[in-house]
Parts: sequence; structure tokens; C-alpha cells
Amino acid sequence: MNTYDNTLLYTDFLLSRIIESLKAIPNYTTALLYVSDHGESLGENGIYLHGMPYFLAPREQTHVPAIFWSNDNALNQIANNHKNSKLSHGDLFDTLLGFFGVQTKDYQADDDFLSPNFREDS
Repeated sequence: MNTYDNTLLYTDFLLSRIIESLKAIPNYTTALLYVSDHGESLGENGIYLHGMPYFLAPREQTHVPAIFWSNDNALNQIANNHKNSKLSHGDLFDTLLGFFGVQTKDYQADDDFLSPNFREDS
């Protein structure tokens, strides 16, 4: 658990440094999107580590953190409006397409959590 806690502290430190660097870039919209690739079991129900098959994995392994920061207040407000939404890794595809302005028939604004049209999966 100590190693896990230290990893979280270092991740927090690293993300804060990246945000400070992004703040120093003038005349561009900058943003940081951090999403963990998996959760971690730390002994809940006798389970440790990660990597169980999804249908068996406890919530601690399947619900992961996401952090968004931007120097664009409008984007921050949209993200803040969705902060309690249930997101999935699948939403990243459309969010990144939308953020970078990629024009494709595959883009779905209702799966882009930085879009006012975002709809949470039920």
C-alpha cells in the first residue's frame, strides 16, 4: 500500500508540474487530460493488484480517475459540468477527436465529454 500511495503522490507532483508548464505557454489553448489505465485492488475482499477479467474485477479495478485541466475557461466549465458523469475509456476517442477538431464521420459529440452535447452512458 505504501508503494501505491507513493505512486499517487508522485503522479500528483508530475501532473502539477505539467500544468505549470502548460500555464506558461501563451497564445495557445493548452490542456491536460490524464486517465488511469486501470484501478488497483489493495486488499478489498482479499484481492490485491489488478488485471482480473472485467466481469470478475471489483470496482476498485474498473473505476479509474480522470483529470482534466485547460487554460480555456469554457472547456473547464464544460468538463466541470460533467465531473460526476460515468465515463469510459471509450469516451476518450470522441473527446480527443473533438478537442483536436478532427473532421470525421466517426465522431460522436454525445460521447465527447468536452462537448455540451455529451450524454452519460447509462
